[in-house]
Amino acid sequence: MSDNEQNNQLLIEKFKEAMLVIYKQNPGKWYNYKQVFRRAYQDPSNEELYNHLDNRPEKEIKRLSIDVLERLVAEGVLEDGSKGKFRILPTKRYVYGKLGFNNQGEAFVFDTENSIPVFLVKNKTLNALRGDTIKLSAYPSYSTEKTEGELVEVIERNKKEFPGRVQVSEKFAFLSSDNNKYGVDIFIPLNKLNGAKNGQKAVAKITRWEIEDKNPIGEITKVLGNAGENNTEMNALLVEYGFPLAFPQEAEEEADQIKEEITPSEIKKRKDYRGVTTFTIDPVDAKDFDDALSIQFLPNGNYEIGIHIADVSHYVKEGSALEEEAYFRATSVYLVDRVIPMLPEKLSNKVCSLRPGEDKLCYAAIFEIDKESKVITEWFGRTIIHSDRRFTYEEAQQVIETGEGELKEEILVMHALAQKMRQERFSHGAITFDKVEVKFRLDEKGMPVDVYLKQNKDSNKLIEEFMLLANKKVAAFVGQKLSEEKGAEQTFVYRIHDKPVPEKIENLSLFAAKFGHKIKSNSEKGFAESLNQLMKDIKGTREENVLEQLAIRTMAKAVYTTQNIGHYGLAFDFYTHFTSPIRRYPDVMVHRLLTHYLNSGKSVEREGLEERCKHSTDMEIKASEAERSSVKFKQAQYLMGREGEIFDGMISGVTEWGLYVELVDSKCEGLIRVRDLKDDYYDLDEANYCLVGRRTNRRFQLGDAVRVKLKSADLLKKQIDFMMWDVSGNQASESKERRISSKKDKPRGFAKPATKKGKRKRY
Repeated sequence: MSDNEQNNQLLIEKFKEAMLVIYKQNPGKWYNYKQVFRRAYQDPSNEELYNHLDNRPEKEIKRLSIDVLERLVAEGVLEDGSKGKFRILPTKRYVYGKLGFNNQGEAFVFDTENSIPVFLVKNKTLNALRGDTIKLSAYPSYSTEKTEGELVEVIERNKKEFPGRVQVSEKFAFLSSDNNKYGVDIFIPLNKLNGAKNGQKAVAKITRWEIEDKNPIGEITKVLGNAGENNTEMNALLVEYGFPLAFPQEAEEEADQIKEEITPSEIKKRKDYRGVTTFTIDPVDAKDFDDALSIQFLPNGNYEIGIHIADVSHYVKEGSALEEEAYFRATSVYLVDRVIPMLPEKLSNKVCSLRPGEDKLCYAAIFEIDKESKVITEWFGRTIIHSDRRFTYEEAQQVIETGEGELKEEILVMHALAQKMRQERFSHGAITFDKVEVKFRLDEKGMPVDVYLKQNKDSNKLIEEFMLLANKKVAAFVGQKLSEEKGAEQTFVYRIHDKPVPEKIENLSLFAAKFGHKIKSNSEKGFAESLNQLMKDIKGTREENVLEQLAIRTMAKAVYTTQNIGHYGLAFDFYTHFTSPIRRYPDVMVHRLLTHYLNSGKSVEREGLEERCKHSTDMEIKASEAERSSVKFKQAQYLMGREGEIFDGMISGVTEWGLYVELVDSKCEGLIRVRDLKDDYYDLDEANYCLVGRRTNRRFQLGDAVRVKLKSADLLKKQIDFMMWDVSGNQASESKERRISSKKDKPRGFAKPATKKGKRKRY
């Protein structure tokens, strides 16, 4: 290569580098050769380059520029557009994660490496469903300034089975899901119906779904029954949230082989509390009793209080089928009409259940407590008990209120101690929500015949305080005491609750002020105190439910983790779940860890434990969603056939698609759709939690008392629809003004009523 050719090649490389810098600095912008040349020419760092170009003819510069741009296209760095323009190609990378949807309905995967969401291009989820683990090809978006991605493949399905209604035609069949979150019909070949008939509810699994296929192909694995029937719908609900309808045969066989008799050798390993006064307090319909209280009156005037918890880890061994199933379920599920236990019935209702008059193996936290409820000493370990009495909450409440009844002295002493512990918690900044629980009375077919409200009374609070004490002290023993003694943090399972976001506190404070209530937000303790005072002040007022719901939404969600940050709501530095191993898997983990550390074990590996914590949190959320869905089904069932009736209600939620209204008497919640508010077009005012009419300026605000007419109650969708009914007893009339389809504020050309001068203003 001659010197001239070599110099020319160096010039082209420098020219290419200079032009590429401009494209990289302006991703998404289309530039022709003149535009990019001008921008590069203005860069002082390219002075030497352009000294070589100054004396060259314009035609040569054009030819050289286009040659450089075409080389960059050939190298896959630029892409060629119309009219001789070019732009830089996005740098693609692969992102893996679970498919989710934000409040705007946009599909995304969270990129943990860069802490940003990656949105699917035009929400093209293709053959991926909510919760699936997927692979995305991600790149910066030129139009939205977001990071976007295209689906490459589905790595793992979140759901293996789907409940829905079977629709059979002459040549094919579909399973149609009632849950619009998944929004896909599964094609079922007629030879894969497995006995399912048209209109029935069934469960299907996907057998094939290629990325280019519009619908998945599947087969029916289980027929649930006729749609709308109670048992059918409850089972469909469990399948929808990923809870199995039965235990694996291997787990059932393991449970059956467990002996109920307690051997003398096992008794010798434990503290014997069979001679100490012991009792349980539980709901009237409870079948599994996983906690009992013992009490002894000590010579020094103090009390020895024992919190005895079913020793599930003694029976459920690591590596067993029972352990595997307990971990998979992670929690018991409490639907309106049934309990889906975490453990087979022999364990949950018999072997582990602390039934009265039977010897039972326990894991205990034993405390010496003085009359002021101060803990003097503590001991943790395994015990054997013999419960003297099983109280219902109502029976224990009667003893507290009347001072009469069995074990009255013991119950009254523990009640007094519990009250002092509760006061102590609140003085340190604990927050409480005395949420009213909606309960249904069901007939023999599971149909709701009545709705009633259940509140926590002193008997509930007695049990709560001693369970909190045990949970707190166990967590502090491992997380603080043992960690300090060993000079290193001992890995443990905590139940943590983060502080609320300041912005949410401010929003709550501003909204509460509209009702004349003041919330302090200048300190954590001040906020807690004023929030507790607010809960007292709003008791029985029209805004009670609304402000309580907003306050709850202000709080962070409690989760399981090995990384302790304390429990904000309880005002505890250390907190765990130790007291309910029959119905919660994390409690089983805590029992095992406590045993390990009491036996001088070294700190365990954090990674595997953290994964189990996350799974437990996820399953707890699913269980809560399933429980809420069962309530919605029963609410729809309760109102079914009462279409046209008028009810008093309160606006419990405000969204862009409508108003949620909770009925005063039954607490049933339904939706008034925006399209059914026919007197005006309404816009959402998020800051003030209300819908505002564009023409009338009529406002529907969170907490407003309203009268509604039942429009429909859909069992299959678990959905209640209302119509607004005005104070004069008439349905809101259709406005004479045309309805506006645009969502934009103040649409162009919309006229205000005539002014005094007879002119119409436009805006």
